[in-house]
Amino acid sequence: MLMVDLDAAGGAAAGGLLAGAIERPTGQAGDAHGICTDCGQPVEGKFCSNCGQPTHVHRSLLHLGEEILHGVLHFDARIWRTLPLLAFNPGRLTREWVQGRRTRYVSPLAMFLFTVFLMFFVFSFSGGLEAGVQSPPGRSEQAALARQLEEARADLAAARAEGDAISASVYEALTVTLERQLGDQSPADAGDSDGVPASKWQGSQVRDALASGELKINTGWKSFDKVLTKKLMNPELALYKIQQTAYKFSFLLIPISIPFVALLFLWRGGFTLYDHGVFVLYSLTAMSILMMLVSILGPLWSGFAVAGGLLITFGVPAHMFAQLKGAYGLSWFSAAWRTVLLLFFASVALMLFIMAIVALGLTG
Repeated sequence: MLMVDLDAAGGAAAGGLLAGAIERPTGQAGDAHGICTDCGQPVEGKFCSNCGQPTHVHRSLLHLGEEILHGVLHFDARIWRTLPLLAFNPGRLTREWVQGRRTRYVSPLAMFLFTVFLMFFVFSFSGGLEAGVQSPPGRSEQAALARQLEEARADLAAARAEGDAISASVYEALTVTLERQLGDQSPADAGDSDGVPASKWQGSQVRDALASGELKINTGWKSFDKVLTKKLMNPELALYKIQQTAYKFSFLLIPISIPFVALLFLWRGGFTLYDHGVFVLYSLTAMSILMMLVSILGPLWSGFAVAGGLLITFGVPAHMFAQLKGAYGLSWFSAAWRTVLLLFFASVALMLFIMAIVALGLTG
């Protein structure tokens, strides 16, 4: 019951944050009506000087769609000023928002929450980041791996029959390696005629391993181990619940990440946790957009598999370096060593987030 409540709380919190981040849509103002329909104050222009509401109230269905786009996406000139800076000059974008020049840019919180929503939406169709940076082997490669696996299993059986422990250990290691290489493919692709989808085949392997005792969950907490084992007996459902939990609790990345950024500036005054929070929000947004691009372009362009990996490998630290240098006014050396530490901190923060999501998703 507690985990069900936590799951619901995650969805409610994400929705509440998104609603709070969205500015009240105003749309386009029309002709002045003389009296504000909201606060009742006299007005002389297109907007009320007391509450800011347009003096002309639209009631068309077309304008309702315009308000939705404006309120959720901020789909106006601000998005086109924000995105280029986020991609190529994130330090300036962060610095200007912190210093109060905000009307020209999209709110970092609204942008982060919408980007996370869009990222999970894209992943649900593209197959996730893995589809962008890896290309599945062709049928000839699958067949070759399958033949090598059968040969390794035969050699393993022969070595065991002859009592050759050294050769048996070598062939056993080779067998495990080949099985893992074929693990992302369905038996149909590897020569099996059953036509079982890859995800279901992998799920049955996990289920069989748990049932036979070959795979055991041992976290040191027996009651928790029992829950995880029970959930993993249906791996497809467990993975789905983890994905849903990751979306609902994606905002946890913000409080997890802010202390790590603050550690980089412990002895340097002039910065607040709010400043670090803006940095984290824009950085997470940029990383989410990058992951989406890799996920989308990977399946569409076969040659992008290597390029996507290089883009992530070098693009992430380059963006962090540029944002640190510009946002905090650092020298090249100061930004460089902080980037190295930030990459490590980001890995720790991501690991903590994943542990929390797995725990919440599998015990919910």
